[in-house]
Amino acid sequence: MLINKIIGHKKAVVLVFAVLTMISIVAQFFVSINYNMVEYLPDEAPSSIGLELMESEFTSDMPNTNVMIQDVSVQEALEYKESLESIQGVTSVSWLDDVMDTRIPLEIADTATVESYYKDRNALFSLSIESGAEVAATEEIYELIGEDNAASGEAVNTATSQNMTSTETIYAASLLVPIIIIILVVSTKSWIEPLFFLTAIGVSILINLGTNIFLGEISFVTQSVAPILQLAVSLDYAIFLLHRFSDELKTEQTPEKAMAKAMKASFPVIFTSALTTFFGFMSLMLMDFGVGADLGLNLVKGIVLSFISVVVFLPALTLWGYKWMEKTQHKSLIPDFTGIGGKLLKLKIPALIIVFTLIAPSFLAQGSTSFTYGLGDLPEDTRTGADAIKIDEVFGQSTPIVVLVPNDDLAKEEELAQEIEGLPYVDSVMSYATAIGTAIPVQFIDESIIKEFQSENYSRLTVFTNAEVEGDIPFRLVEQIRELSSTYYGDSAYTLGESVTLYDMKETVSKDNRMVNTVTIVTIAIVLLFAFRSISIPIVLLLTIQAAVWINLAVPYFTNDSLVFVGYLIVSTVQLAATIDYAILLMETYKHHRKSMPAIPAIKKALDEQIFSITISAAILSSVGFILWFTSSNPTVSSIGLLLGRGAALAYILVILFLPALLWISDKLIKKTTYKADFYEEEE
Repeated sequence: MLINKIIGHKKAVVLVFAVLTMISIVAQFFVSINYNMVEYLPDEAPSSIGLELMESEFTSDMPNTNVMIQDVSVQEALEYKESLESIQGVTSVSWLDDVMDTRIPLEIADTATVESYYKDRNALFSLSIESGAEVAATEEIYELIGEDNAASGEAVNTATSQNMTSTETIYAASLLVPIIIIILVVSTKSWIEPLFFLTAIGVSILINLGTNIFLGEISFVTQSVAPILQLAVSLDYAIFLLHRFSDELKTEQTPEKAMAKAMKASFPVIFTSALTTFFGFMSLMLMDFGVGADLGLNLVKGIVLSFISVVVFLPALTLWGYKWMEKTQHKSLIPDFTGIGGKLLKLKIPALIIVFTLIAPSFLAQGSTSFTYGLGDLPEDTRTGADAIKIDEVFGQSTPIVVLVPNDDLAKEEELAQEIEGLPYVDSVMSYATAIGTAIPVQFIDESIIKEFQSENYSRLTVFTNAEVEGDIPFRLVEQIRELSSTYYGDSAYTLGESVTLYDMKETVSKDNRMVNTVTIVTIAIVLLFAFRSISIPIVLLLTIQAAVWINLAVPYFTNDSLVFVGYLIVSTVQLAATIDYAILLMETYKHHRKSMPAIPAIKKALDEQIFSITISAAILSSVGFILWFTSSNPTVSSIGLLLGRGAALAYILVILFLPALLWISDKLIKKTTYKADFYEEEE
């Protein structure tokens, strides 16, 4: 029997896991972190096709950085341009001299064109920084321009996020671990027992990080969120096992026998909890948007490894170190919860009225929340955030869009450029036709100039807009440019740029949202259906947790805040998958007691017995979320943290107040729709 083998070879089990952990610690340093969200769009997305085409046809990349130099003459600005072009990783720099002859007086030139690049002695350069070189290039740019000037844009945001991720992850862990230790010390009767909890889950986290070496790279969202989520979600399994072990020690003579019984008794609850979470995270892997799939794969691996660690490594570790547990015993630090179930059940009517009143508006509101699809704006207290504001105050928003068209008709290209230039929020269009003109034969133009505008097969038009990166206006502009390009060139025209990428991201993740939520609910319902052998129990449990999810995601609508969509999509799945454990634990205990007593006493007793375990689990998950929110400067990670922290707290409140009320009103239905319910019946 596996249980006896684990117990009989506890030292060997501990040694094997120790070796695997050491190997994994080394392996994780060879896993690269990807900060480029563009690479996670599906290959068939129009902007992905356009980007691949541009990379094969042209040497310079998309403009992704703005640099503003203050109080300079035109000649000084041109000198800065040369210096910026010499920075390693910067593939191109565009300025006023690329759209007009700067030797002519600026006063007689088109004012709108000039002020897009040069305004009140401030020069604004548009740079292309190649992927992977963001950090080094940004540092050199800062050295060149000093503190008084400014740099902003997608590449600078990426560099800043990259620098922050490692330090903020360490900061989050330094806050989180002491809080979890305090929570666990309070919940146990041994000073050293919390270390067993954390060691078991910590080992599974490290092995999970190490196995990413087989993937080659992971997204920065996964790097920031997955380890902490794995800790918060799977710590429940260790708590279930060791609490059961403590109970069995009261009746068994030896720790080995107590552990054997605890492993057998706690396995169904741990397995069901792990399985629902597993399938919840598995649905993320079905996303077309690769960040969700990347995070989903890591969380699925994490759940499997945590489950194995808890049912194999933790029993062996506990028995191996049991003598230290005995020596470090302390009195219970928690109050007696007997009677709490009766007090909570008195709130059953208000709980039902409040939740049923909130469900419909919350469902509608969470579907009407406004979203952002990019990394979001970095805080003003970072240089990146402050610089972006500084540039916007002088030049307004500036977002370039590139259009690729066949280069077989310069006259048609010029017509398209003129039509695009006439669109609202478009400042100028830079192309061969507009910068050089259609009258001058190509053979008379220097090749270094031509290659910026034309390749063997395509012409490149760069559209400079004064719209934001994302939102209704820039997304409408993307649609208008695509429609115009299609009118002239059909399917042979391609658009790309940050706004275009975010537009395609919006289209992709909107479809992902419906699919992921449906798959999550259906798969968890099927697991619960077989676990409880009941039609009504999955409905009761899912209604409880899904109500908490809807209320949580509706809050931004009522506070008029925008949500980072990746965070919304992940949390809508993670909250359901992670907090359903609370409802499962209460339902399992209620079902057990319902066989020997009427509904009301069974509900009260289930609450008395399990409210402490549920409180501990919810406190840990909520702490994880709020600490991520508090410590992260990255809007995506911060958004995930806030939603997760608030979601865990809401799920906890609904499980201890709304679920007991649901059990009270649906007891007869549960009895009739549960296979071999064997519920207690009072004699007439």
